[in-house]
Amino acid sequence: MKIFKFGGASVKDADSVRNVAHILNSYSQDKLLVVISAMGKSTNLLESLVKEYFAGNTQTFSILKELKDFHYNIANQLFDDKNYPIFNELDNLFLEIECMIEKEVGKDDFDFIYDQIVSYGEFISTKIVSAYLLSQGINNKWVDARNFIFTDSNYREGRINWSETERIVSGKLKPFAEKNRIITQGFIGKDRENATTTLGREGSDYSAAIFAWCLDAESVTIWKDVAGVMNADPKKLENAIKLNTLTFDQAIELAYYGASVIHPKTIQPLKSKNIPLHVKSFVNPEAEGTVVSENMAMANNIPCYIFKENQCLLTLKTKDFSFIAENNLQEIFRIFAVNKVRINVMQNSAISFSALFDFEDRKVVQLEKDFAMAFDVKMQTGLRLVSIYNAEETIPQEITNERNVLLQQKSDNILHLILE
Repeated sequence: MKIFKFGGASVKDADSVRNVAHILNSYSQDKLLVVISAMGKSTNLLESLVKEYFAGNTQTFSILKELKDFHYNIANQLFDDKNYPIFNELDNLFLEIECMIEKEVGKDDFDFIYDQIVSYGEFISTKIVSAYLLSQGINNKWVDARNFIFTDSNYREGRINWSETERIVSGKLKPFAEKNRIITQGFIGKDRENATTTLGREGSDYSAAIFAWCLDAESVTIWKDVAGVMNADPKKLENAIKLNTLTFDQAIELAYYGASVIHPKTIQPLKSKNIPLHVKSFVNPEAEGTVVSENMAMANNIPCYIFKENQCLLTLKTKDFSFIAENNLQEIFRIFAVNKVRINVMQNSAISFSALFDFEDRKVVQLEKDFAMAFDVKMQTGLRLVSIYNAEETIPQEITNERNVLLQQKSDNILHLILE
């Protein structure tokens, strides 16, 4: 069995959905489980909707209308028959969202409500794609990923219950998938209370890896709008090149430091069972793409440039003139963990501690409040992090682009530059 994953860009409009059907048709003899993300930028819209809902602003329903218009426009282009059952299914899904945002909300429930609402992007997307495939004679079964992916209640970053997930997938989904082509969602699962959980932003790759691990899949293919894994974002580095092969460990390092093509958690489950990962272009599906496997190393230690925008640099100094020692570090990491903030780069000296992380306004406000009780706090926002894997002595000028380097950190094979 093969696992395919199609991201938001691959189902961003009606023509893209038709292209997915074309690709799946060319694999008609293969047993496939297909993981599909929310369409286009609809996850961003749903995130905006949740923020407006919590802020009590009047924009909530206008964002919902924009979301509905976007999806109904795609459905109207795909289905000539306006009595096709998909339209009734979409009506019901949007009504469920509307009912949720009409209720009063508790201020401490943000992460929980986020998961319940943002997950609808995947439900809507997979319903439309599954229905379109059926209309084109491509048999498939839509399944709810929440019936198979089990997590704890760490909303927005659900941790997988591997034993329970494997038991249910191998016992119930595998026999079904042997006889049917499966369409399901990425990014989502459920906890012991049957509440929806999400696996972290861009977590659909991870979902594909979870299904692959539980099903002992032959391979995983992630379909992207690029030729494969590149050594840099072509929009930021003009001479970016495709990496034809990577080992699992190389892919893990690139993903961990922010390479956007692969979700950081994706590789470990595949590595543990030596399941190859293919990154291929849905624009040019016949092209080779990139293969990640145990014995396929990157050629010639090519330098790889990873860009992360909208970064926040937090610098702490103790108010009581004590050193940044074990007791202070323990409290610092506790506060980061409580606020669910992942540190991208950190550095400490005897009297200060600095950490760089993705900016998110709600979390930054709370972090500053929590740290201010024991530390002098300085925040710098709007920064860029450039991580260079296999860094060479000379850094291309377009990387810094005349921006000031605030902090530089080098380890064995990676150089971090924090730029203003």
